Amino acid sequence: MKFLLFVEGHTEKKALPEFLKRWLDPRLSQRVGIQIVRFDGWAEYVKDVSKKARLHLNGPKREDIIAVIGLLDLYGPTFYPESKETAKERYLWAKGDIEGKVGHAKFRHHFAVHECEAWLLSVPDAFPAGVKKSLPPKCAQPEQVNFNEPPKKLLERLYREKTEGSYKPVTHGAELFGELDPDVAYQKCPYLRAMLEDMVVLAEGAGLKRVTTV
Repeated sequence: MKFLLFVEGHTEKKALPEFLKRWLDPRLSQRVGIQIVRFDGWAEYVKDVSKKARLHLNGPKREDIIAVIGLLDLYGPTFYPESKETAKERYLWAKGDIEGKVGHAKFRHHFAVHECEAWLLSVPDAFPAGVKKSLPPKCAQPEQVNFNEPPKKLLERLYREKTEGSYKPVTHGAELFGELDPDVAYQKCPYLRAMLEDMVVLAEGAGLKRVTTV
């Protein structure tokens, strides 16, 4: 059985399946697959998510699909109402709006707050020494790296200033996610934790059993 993970970028497509499976597989009675469906940016996602989710969830292979999980960066999209200014307000409004439009019990939408790179900030030792030393104190709570200078922009600036190269999201992101301990990210990133717990609950609903880890 498998999850379909709807994403908007190449970094997520390359790095996330293995990262998520490292957290999920020990907690479920059988290993699960994660199949990526990539959209060309958040605008295409918002436009087509309902059609594509229903296509898969009502299609001939629906019995093999645990659920469809949609994932966007909270930073970047511009479809939020002007009255929704904080991360929590935007998250709750957009999650409800998108899930309501899809209208299927096996679909959930989540956001990386404020970008997937926030999860990487939970393990500072993975970065070059100069970058690690320059991370601002708020990185102790990675999802607090906010709209002002979101995680990817922060890393791009620090790599440019503190190394001889630049931060390459697809290349460096995939390498860093390979080293990232998902349990640490789970503890430090509440919005990521909510998505992972949601996936376990959906797997239970599909007949898998939750395994208690030590």
